[in-house]
Amino acid sequence: MTIIVEGNQIIDVKAGYQPPAEDDQLIDLRNSTLMPGLMDMHTHLSSQQGPGSYMERFTLNEADYALKGVYFAKKTLDAGFTTVRNLGDGYNETVALRNAINNGLVPGPRIYTAAKSIATTGGHADPTNGRSKALMGDPGPNDGVINGETEARQAVRQRYKDGADLIKITATGGVLSVAKSGQNPQFMQDELNAIVATAKDYGMKVAVHAHGKEGMKRAILAGVDSIEHGTYMDKEVISLMKKHGTYYVPTVMAGEWVAQKAKIDGFFPALVRPKAAAIGPLIQETFSRAYKAGVKIAFGTDSGVSAHGDNGREFALMVEAGMPAIEAIRSATFHGAELLGVSEQLGTVEKGKLADLVAVAGDPLTDIGMMSNIQFVMKDGEVIKHL
Repeated sequence: MTIIVEGNQIIDVKAGYQPPAEDDQLIDLRNSTLMPGLMDMHTHLSSQQGPGSYMERFTLNEADYALKGVYFAKKTLDAGFTTVRNLGDGYNETVALRNAINNGLVPGPRIYTAAKSIATTGGHADPTNGRSKALMGDPGPNDGVINGETEARQAVRQRYKDGADLIKITATGGVLSVAKSGQNPQFMQDELNAIVATAKDYGMKVAVHAHGKEGMKRAILAGVDSIEHGTYMDKEVISLMKKHGTYYVPTVMAGEWVAQKAKIDGFFPALVRPKAAAIGPLIQETFSRAYKAGVKIAFGTDSGVSAHGDNGREFALMVEAGMPAIEAIRSATFHGAELLGVSEQLGTVEKGKLADLVAVAGDPLTDIGMMSNIQFVMKDGEVIKHL
């Protein structure tokens, strides 16, 4: 095939080798497999987990996180991911990062950001969990912490005011927060209904961190767009997701990573370690069941838990769990675009779409590990990488 690109757009796709005109630039990828730019639907570009991460909230400033984001955005783009959802930051720094990338000031993927996640008091995304009473304060809707319908609506509207593209909520406990439960439901049904209804008024989709069954059920019934992680998903939840067309973003890599680190003494705080050991190993098996049952799946890694730039490992874990290689790749292209609502511009290599293209030196359908070694990256018609 020959792909003809002009500016930032694919203007034609033709069978066979088409010789270039005199003024054309030829990029010869005849020994490669070309694909649409990859999409990661769950990243945290301005941070990366490590042994000292829990102290960083006390030692780093907003500018530090912003500059980390610049560095990690470039690593993500070089790994072949030309579009990402950023599902939670601390200071709206990924809004600034998105704008800087869009304005050509720094290199990075096309970002759809939720800015600060929305939680309930003491919930997974309450930024003051684990602090002393003197430092805890009483965060509210502006900080992404709500109680009740009115505050739920206020928090969504604040995210819109802050420049977010979508809403991220933490419907259950989580692994890495300094709190006891990793799976308890943390929003009441009326709060979830208010969040989704308000988000829809503002043209924003809703992504939902959830491990426990009850929190997932409530969120799906409220009409959210995606469930992230989904660890304790069962047949009832799977049936609800299929009925409502809810996407599942598994983040198998994150489960693998926290399970490995839970074995290291002192790596996690004492409250976190048992959650990481229990929840982490389950996500891949949940993903396998969900895929076999026909749930819609979009690719996501939770990078920022694991290292940025290693996003491609998720493909190998998905294939290991029973998903065919072509479907794993489609989860990070076609299905990512569908979840974002940008299928007219992205997700496939077609005439009229944006020129986001990546390539590997071989056939990833026979060796899915190649997806961790992207040789060529084009974003918006610009060659970013060509080894």
